[in-house]
Amino acid sequence: MYVKQIINRKPADLATALAAIQSDATDLLLVFGSLDHFATPGLSETLSKAFPGAVLLGCSTAGEITGDGVDDGTCCFTAINFNDTCITQGSTPLNGMDDSFAAGERLGQKISVDGLKAVLLFGPGVQVNGSALVNGMASVIGSSIPITGGLAGDGGAFKETFTLGMDGACADRVVAVGLSGSGLNFAHGSFGGWEPFGPTRKVTRCAGNILYELDGEPALDIYRRYLGDHAKDLPASGLLFPFSMLGEDHSAVGLIRTILGIDEANGSLILAGEIVPDGYLRLMHASTDKLVNGAEAAAEAAASMMRTPGESLAILVSCVGRKLVMGGRVDEEVEAVGDVLGHNAVLTGFYSYGEISPFTPGASCKLHNQTMTITCLSEG
Repeated sequence: MYVKQIINRKPADLATALAAIQSDATDLLLVFGSLDHFATPGLSETLSKAFPGAVLLGCSTAGEITGDGVDDGTCCFTAINFNDTCITQGSTPLNGMDDSFAAGERLGQKISVDGLKAVLLFGPGVQVNGSALVNGMASVIGSSIPITGGLAGDGGAFKETFTLGMDGACADRVVAVGLSGSGLNFAHGSFGGWEPFGPTRKVTRCAGNILYELDGEPALDIYRRYLGDHAKDLPASGLLFPFSMLGEDHSAVGLIRTILGIDEANGSLILAGEIVPDGYLRLMHASTDKLVNGAEAAAEAAASMMRTPGESLAILVSCVGRKLVMGGRVDEEVEAVGDVLGHNAVLTGFYSYGEISPFTPGASCKLHNQTMTITCLSEG
C-alpha cells in the first residue's frame, strides 16, 4: 500500500495543489475539508480528472486532521494505492431523518460482496439519525463486518453538510466503500474521556433520537436548568454537555449522545443518535487532559489490532464537542495518537457530528458522540 497526502488551503488553488500528488494509480482518494472547499463548483470533476479511475470518498468537516495537527478552512487529500485490496462503492439519497435506516439498507446492498472485510461510511451531519443509518447497513452486511466513519460537519453551524462519493459532492447523500482482500489489515479503536455529573434521569418519553421527557418533565426544561448560563447558547452549547446513556438497570451502555438541536414548541431535545427507551441519561463533562488520554487509549486499541509494522493510514474521526472543550490545546489529542501509531502512519481525518466504530474487535458497530475513533488501514 502506498499513501501520499497534500493539504490545500484555498479552493482557488485546487488544481495546482493536486498536481503534486495526482496519479493514474490511485485507487482511493479520501477528501476531508471545510464547507468552502466542498461548495466549490466542479470539485468532483476536478478530482476525477486528476485521479482517473480512483474512487472518491469524503465529507465536509468541523475541522481537518492531519499529522501536522488540526486546521480549519483547509482541505486534505489522501491518495491511496492498494496492492491487492478490492473496493466497492455506493451512494444513496437520504430523504430526511426518517429515511436513515432504509438508507443504510440501500447502501449496504450496493457495497455487499463476497469476502467483504470492512466498510468506510460517511453521512450528512444534519437531518440524519446516525444510529439508525448504521443499524440499517448492519442489517444487510451482518453485524460482524466492521463499519467505521462518521457524519459530516459544517464548521459548527449545523445547517448544511456535504459528502463526496460517486455522485459528486452532495448535501443529501450517504456514501460508503466496501473493502475486501486477504492482505487487508483493518484495525479500529474508540474512546471518550468524558465523566458523568449530576443525578441520573429516567427517559419517560422518546421517539428514535428525539428526547421529549426526563422524569416526566420536558427534557429541554431540565437540560436548561443544568446548563445555567450556558443555556442561552443552545443548541451549540449542548456540545459541551452530552448525555451518557444507561440501561434500565442503570448500567452504562457505553454510548454518549450529543444534542444537535432543540424544539421550543414541544420542549424536546434532538440527539445525534437513538435513545434507549425506558433507560436513563446522565450529563457528562470533560477536561482537556481526560480527552487527550481518551484519544491515546483509542490509538492503543487500534494499534493492538495491527498485524504488520509497515506503512499504514490512520483515519481519525473526533467529535466537534471535543474540539470546543480543548480549544487551543486540540492538537494534543492528534499528537497523542501520532505518538502511539508511530512515524509509519499517515494521519488524516476530521471533526464530526457523529463517529462510527465498533466498541471492540468483533463487537457490533455503533454511532458514537464525543468520541475519538481511529481506523487503521494497511496491507501485508
